[in-house]
Amino acid sequence: MVTDLNYASLPLLAVLVAATLAPVEAEATNGYFTHGFGVRAQGVAGVGYALPQDSLAAATNPAGTGLVGDRLDLGMTWFKPNRGADITGNLAGADGHYDGSDDASFLIPEFGFTQTISERASWGLAVYGNGGMNTSYRENPFAAFGSTGRAGVDLSQLFITPSLAFKVTAEHTIGLAATYAHQRFEASGLSAFDNPAFSNRPGSLTDRGHDTADGWGVKLGWTGKLHERFTVGAAWSSRIATDEFNRYSGLFADNGGFDIPETWGVGIAWQALPALTVAADWQHIDYGTTRSVGNTLSLLFEGNLFGAASGPGFGWQDVEVAKLGVVYTVAPSVILRAGISHTDQPIPEGETFINILAPGVVEDHASIGATWQSETFGEWSFAYTRVLEETIRGNNSIPLAFGGGEADLRMDQHILGIAWTKEF
Repeated sequence: MVTDLNYASLPLLAVLVAATLAPVEAEATNGYFTHGFGVRAQGVAGVGYALPQDSLAAATNPAGTGLVGDRLDLGMTWFKPNRGADITGNLAGADGHYDGSDDASFLIPEFGFTQTISERASWGLAVYGNGGMNTSYRENPFAAFGSTGRAGVDLSQLFITPSLAFKVTAEHTIGLAATYAHQRFEASGLSAFDNPAFSNRPGSLTDRGHDTADGWGVKLGWTGKLHERFTVGAAWSSRIATDEFNRYSGLFADNGGFDIPETWGVGIAWQALPALTVAADWQHIDYGTTRSVGNTLSLLFEGNLFGAASGPGFGWQDVEVAKLGVVYTVAPSVILRAGISHTDQPIPEGETFINILAPGVVEDHASIGATWQSETFGEWSFAYTRVLEETIRGNNSIPLAFGGGEADLRMDQHILGIAWTKEF
């Protein structure tokens, strides 16, 4: 049980962390969702449904709140995405090599706390960045069509997740969490499309500054030890219906709607040796059912303008993610981690033109991590993830109305995290 923590300071600490997270712009790695919540999970490429390692576990599976003990985790992740696009064969004169990385890197903080209430019950609070997308093109890829200034988008998502876990038996734990989501968005350099020919609300498509949208969702989870060496877990996160981005009601389908997709997944952890655990996850992210994300650009030429209920989106597909990680305890004070993951490609070859703004094309991740405990310096965890470069080549991707040709998208990433832990 927690004995030396000032409980009254917890709400204030959460608010301070949330205030720090809110303006963070980031670009995530499984579509626009992050690949792992918490630095320890990052070290195993995001594995977490059956492998809770810290107080951020509830972000993946709220049952993990009941399995990590009394602790406080504070972390920071440095995120460097390299992204861009190439346009070829365009009759409007848009051909070129475009670098979307004018905003070079980002810092993403995280906070988690868990406490045992009784022999069976625990509660926790996790504050973290769920995902986002950022591009900034100094040379505007849409200039040939009439756009001016820098082009890009900036989406960030802050989640605050209070959770409650209950041990039904010694082997089985269930968890429930509520999630408050705060989104922040800006689009710029898209003036070529900000007119009655393309938008149902001209003047609300681009260059309106940052807008915000909020909403609530729930998470349910279960973790069960089926054998002394085998643990399984499963969790579901609901779709989060958020407010509309009113300043961009002429860009996103449903008058500025940008709901956060439903996700679910399962995992297994195998204690192969006393010091070695091997774990794997499978996750589904339901991008396609959010109209502003899943609707295709072709809807524009069927009479559905940007911002309309059935207006164009980014054409993203649902994805499934497979993750594999290992944790090896070298000594009580030293733990090593490694992991790999692969996600489906969310962007079809025919949807690359609009996704110049959101080139979330990466698929493969390789991670390493470690935890080091010192009586002098406390407990520290580290993780590095290399997200391998991926290129998606367009196929009939630029409509003839914009001069035809192809748009190719590329991205790779570096992710470096550090976290400090206090156990009570």
